[in-house]
Amino acid sequence: MTTAEATGVRPPAWRGGFGRLWTAAVVSRFGDALRTSALPLLAVRLTDDPLVIASVTASVTACGYLPWLLFGLLGGAIADRVDQRRAMGAVDAVRGALVAGFALTVALGHASIVLLIALAFSLTTLQTLFDNASTALLPSLVDREALGSANARLMTGQQLAGGLLAGPFVPLLLAAGSAAPFTADAVTYLLAAALVASLRIRPPRREPRPAGSTLRAEVAAGLRALWGDRVLRAVCTATLLCNVGMGALIATLVLHVTHWLHTGDAGYAAAMTAYAVGSFCGGFLAQSVAGRVGRARSLLVAGCVQTSSLLLIGTVRHLGALLAGMALLGLMNMVWNVNQVTLMQQRSPESMVGRISAAFRTASTSGAPLGALLGGAVAGAYGLNGPALLAAVLFALAVTSLIPALKPDVSVVEPDDGATTARVKP
Repeated sequence: MTTAEATGVRPPAWRGGFGRLWTAAVVSRFGDALRTSALPLLAVRLTDDPLVIASVTASVTACGYLPWLLFGLLGGAIADRVDQRRAMGAVDAVRGALVAGFALTVALGHASIVLLIALAFSLTTLQTLFDNASTALLPSLVDREALGSANARLMTGQQLAGGLLAGPFVPLLLAAGSAAPFTADAVTYLLAAALVASLRIRPPRREPRPAGSTLRAEVAAGLRALWGDRVLRAVCTATLLCNVGMGALIATLVLHVTHWLHTGDAGYAAAMTAYAVGSFCGGFLAQSVAGRVGRARSLLVAGCVQTSSLLLIGTVRHLGALLAGMALLGLMNMVWNVNQVTLMQQRSPESMVGRISAAFRTASTSGAPLGALLGGAVAGAYGLNGPALLAAVLFALAVTSLIPALKPDVSVVEPDDGATTARVKP
């Protein structure tokens, strides 16, 4: 096997379905960014009570995590049972209908804070099925050795659409009416549903389920498979620690910028822009790093750079240091995400990708809200630069926890294996 094949640097063919999946993902992310940017602005129009607005923001943020903790594992089990293409199309069609209904409610002047929060929770609940099905679907569209490039292109396109392009459109759409961003989001969901429905894929190989098999038993099988793979277990632990660190940093970043650095709102906007630009550039770097050092070691490289970036942010009291640190964080976060998802897809049995993905996401997602609570406590007790230093410690621990993933005598699922067999690779 060549180095390119081993690390998955071969680019995917745009024909054969990947181009349509990429377009659907990018269009949908653009609409999501329009909606999430417009929700706080809509909340301001519904009430001028700062406490209510803050509560709404916190509730919407919680809706980004709580459904994963409640329904993420179930979504993965369902994704492994059904036709993933149809599941994704159906989910996007339902989400499009929900957002269209909300847009109509806003246009008629009947929107409320409760309805806004209910929409956020419902969309993220549906996303637990969509994201796990999407992760499981990709290996059916591209060759196994092209998975890395495919993930890099998907994530880079989504970052461009959601992180850089959507923001400037929100004020323009709001000028046309409060319902305009939500109408646009509904259209993107329906367009994405049509694109996904048009895919022609080979179904994954699935062994017949034993008589009486339940979703609970299948969820448990996914958890056992994740825990039983030394590499994925190490990467999941490291990702969890990193998410705790990033949760602590992001939750207190506005205070870090405005009160510790004294650079005001402009400094905060610049920091978030630097992170977004770094993430976009990281999509082009992820495969190069994997090609040079290997998929698992690329996570080690990313973690080390991010640890250094967090130390820079937490110790140097200068806006330039913050911008450089945030750009490097975004850059290496994309390198981490691309290679982590690819590693999971390559090491998971084809019939269990959804469940293993769900177990991985559910475990790692729990870190962000925990980190936000820790960040607030550390900032209050040790100073506003404390969360950045806490994050650096957690990232260093994450790097250490990756050591088992670097050992060579680990099982790797081969493309021609059955659903449960594996081969030891040197």
